[in-house]
Amino acid sequence: MKEVRSKRLKKAVKRIRRWEDRKARILNFSISQPLIFCILLFTIFTGCSPKMMGEVRKDTTLTGETARLEELGLQYSGPEYTIGIITFKNKTRTPGLEQPATDTLATLIKAAGLEPIMLTEDEMREQEEMIKLQQTGAVKTGKKSAAEGFEAIDFRVSGSLTAYSEVEEASDVLIAQSKTQVARVQVDYGLVDIASGRRLLQKSGMGEYRKKTGGVLGFGSKSTADVGLRDGALRDALTKAMAEMINELNKRPFQGKILAVEGKTVVFRGGTRSKLDEGAKLAVYRPGADLVDPDTGKVIGKREKQIGEIMLTSHQNEKVSEGTVSSGIGFQTGDIVKEIK
Repeated sequence: MKEVRSKRLKKAVKRIRRWEDRKARILNFSISQPLIFCILLFTIFTGCSPKMMGEVRKDTTLTGETARLEELGLQYSGPEYTIGIITFKNKTRTPGLEQPATDTLATLIKAAGLEPIMLTEDEMREQEEMIKLQQTGAVKTGKKSAAEGFEAIDFRVSGSLTAYSEVEEASDVLIAQSKTQVARVQVDYGLVDIASGRRLLQKSGMGEYRKKTGGVLGFGSKSTADVGLRDGALRDALTKAMAEMINELNKRPFQGKILAVEGKTVVFRGGTRSKLDEGAKLAVYRPGADLVDPDTGKVIGKREKQIGEIMLTSHQNEKVSEGTVSSGIGFQTGDIVKEIK
C-alpha cells in the first residue's frame, strides 16, 4: 500500500509542476506582448520612408560607366579639343528630353578634360558658310575672324533620343511590399571630325535607371513621379556614349589648327598637351570642297590638300605651340596641322 501511495504522490507533484510551468509561460507571454507590439510599430513606421537605389550624380545604376569614364578622362592627355554639341533631337513621345540630354553631355565632356560648345543646327550652318566665304577671300578676316568661335571647334556631336519609357515593378513578400520605378532611354549619336568632315562614330546605345521604394503593410511603398528617373537614364546612356568617344579620340594622332602666321613662324593649337616633342614634323592641309555621297546626297567628308610642312620649335603653354615653315607657302588661319608619323 505504501508503494502505491508513493507513486500516486509523485504523479500529483509532477502534475502540479507542469501546471506551474504553463502559468509561468503564459505570464511571460503577457508581459512580452507590449514589447512585441512596440517593435512591430517601429518596423512599420521606419518602413514608411522610401529607400532609393542609385545616384544620378555619382554613378549610373547598372553599368558603373561613370567610374570608367573618369578613369578614361584621367588617361586622356591629348590636346584640349573643343567639341561642338548640336542640341539633341527628341523623337520620343515624351516632351522635354532634348535639353537635359544636351546639358548632360556637355557636363560629361567638361569632366573628361575637353571643352564643350553648345550650338543649334542653324548656328552650325551659318558658321560653316562664313568659313567658306573667308577661305575664298569673299570675307576679309581683318583683326577679327569672320568665323571666330567656330574655327576652334575640332569635333561635332549630334544625336537623337529615339525611345523613352518608364515602368513600375512591384513585389510582395509577407507583410513587406516594394516598388521599383525603371526608366529606359535609347540614344543615337554621331561624332564628326570638323576638319575633314568625316564621321568617326555613328552608334546607338541604351540607358537605364532604377529607383526602389519599400514599406511594411502598405506604408511607404508609394512611388511618385520623379525627374531623377529621366536624368538617371539619360546620364547612363550618354556616359556610355562619352566613353566610346574618348576611346576614339585617344586613338587618333594629333591634329590642330593654325591660329596665326607671321612670316616663317606658324602659331597653332597644340601645346604641351599635344605630347609632341620639339623638332616634330607636321603636315599642313587646306580643307576643300565637300565630298557628297551620290546615292544618299549626304556629305561624308571634305577634300584635303597638303600645302606644306612645319617643324615644331616650342610650346607657349599647354594649349599653344609654335613652328617654323619647312616647305610650302600661303598658310593661313584655319588650316589643319597633323602629326607626320
